[in-house]
Amino acid sequence: MPKKILKVGFDLDGVILYNPARIVRPITSVIKRVLLHKKGLIFYYPKSHWEKTFWRILHLSSFITAPGLSDLVDLAKSGKIEAYIITARFDFLKNDFHSWIKKINGDKFLKGYYHNSKNEQPHIFKEKMIKKLNLDIYVEDNWDIVNYLEKKNFEDGNKQRKIVWIYNFFDRQIKYKDRFPILRSAIKMIRTNYLT
Repeated sequence: MPKKILKVGFDLDGVILYNPARIVRPITSVIKRVLLHKKGLIFYYPKSHWEKTFWRILHLSSFITAPGLSDLVDLAKSGKIEAYIITARFDFLKNDFHSWIKKINGDKFLKGYYHNSKNEQPHIFKEKMIKKLNLDIYVEDNWDIVNYLEKKNFEDGNKQRKIVWIYNFFDRQIKYKDRFPILRSAIKMIRTNYLT
């Protein structure tokens, strides 16, 4: 009987793409909770033309690929994993998303790639896609989303699926089993723990 191919999903910004601006995540999280009194996990959706323009400019901070992308490409091309990109980028960012897929030659190594075309809450969109694709592993850099997805795994009784976290400098004190500073380290763990 053939061995099951590992299905692994990756976020785009902060995972596949290096994004130094992601260090502000804990700051924005505190602002939402303390200053804006937001409870629960809610992400802001930009509505006006100017807000969307500002959002596009913010996403320019994802300007180079992350260390380890070539390792991921090698794994996918060798047939050892099925690789997917699942990004919560809203629909007005689709052109930049598809531009990055082209730049990284995604059609040559990805089984599929998906963006948040219906502008759902990012954590909800990712949860749906992870379940729809029946992923074994999902690699994410946003701690709030990692925490949410890990809780959903627990609620669903899914002890097999792994949510891997690419942490940033200001979040490094948070304890989590499957956490790594860069994509290369996460790929090394996947290769060592699941493919040998």
